[in-house]
Amino acid sequence: MLILSHDDVLAALSPEECAEAVAEVLAARARGEALMPLRSVIPFEGAAGFMATMPAWRGGADPVFSMKSLCVMPGNPARGLDSHQGIVTLFDGTTGVPRAILDASAITAVRTAAVSAVATRVLARDDARVLAILGAGVQGRAHLRALPAVRPFDEVRVYAPSPEHARALADGQATIASSAEEAVRGADVVVLATSSAEPVIRRDWLAPGAHVNAIGASVRSARELDVATVAACALFCDSRESLRHEAGEFRLALEQGAIAGEDHVRAELGEVLSGLAQGRTGPQELTVFRALGLAVEDLAAAERAVAGARARGLGVEVEL
Repeated sequence: MLILSHDDVLAALSPEECAEAVAEVLAARARGEALMPLRSVIPFEGAAGFMATMPAWRGGADPVFSMKSLCVMPGNPARGLDSHQGIVTLFDGTTGVPRAILDASAITAVRTAAVSAVATRVLARDDARVLAILGAGVQGRAHLRALPAVRPFDEVRVYAPSPEHARALADGQATIASSAEEAVRGADVVVLATSSAEPVIRRDWLAPGAHVNAIGASVRSARELDVATVAACALFCDSRESLRHEAGEFRLALEQGAIAGEDHVRAELGEVLSGLAQGRTGPQELTVFRALGLAVEDLAAAERAVAGARARGLGVEVEL
């Protein structure tokens, strides 16, 4: 069995390779060839965070099971650590024998940005040239690396409440906005990579034809989008089930009657990728991709990382 550390995963898995892998598995899921339940979130009274488990399976000629086991620790960024800590385990889909264990923090960072890159490639206007990123943590950095691979941005803006964090993220690759509004106004593609409990953007800040990737949190208490944006947009998601159970802004829009129901969701991203549903319909349409993060994405990213690591001689082989 191969063990891949955080640095091994980052060295073995490029954003471009990961984007290809997650696009394939999302399309496979839309066709019923990859399956997963809703993630299980396990809180413990008095604990500093919570645990989550995310199993998945993909069939085909080389079937595989996967399990991501996570501790989500909100206090970690202040310690200089990713809030997501854990492992992804791959199992042979025929025998159940474990194949590999990988650092989950690295897998989550790369695959989340890779899925946003796929959504941007599929849903953003072809002439998108201005990118805005709100949030300067792990995902802000990952998106700054991944999204320019799918659109030739002329301008990249970043905003974070901490000027120090914003400067560290920009690092000569982007301009620093003085506010979220300044970053978003006139942007063609917007990334929301925060853990905010309240909306970080307003509908009237968004330009006609903008595309938004809202990826920052997968708990009901978080809400990066305002209700007006949810109501006005063509809404896409990675999973309708995840959106229904885990997306705070979607649930609030339903409760307030701002949207008629789940039919407001135009499609899952995998359905667009597989040709089962339509994506953007015109240059003036506001599109939003609400990502919750899926176990099948972790499976595909981990498989691609293992292949890359073996090709590069990375990691440690162990016998169980």
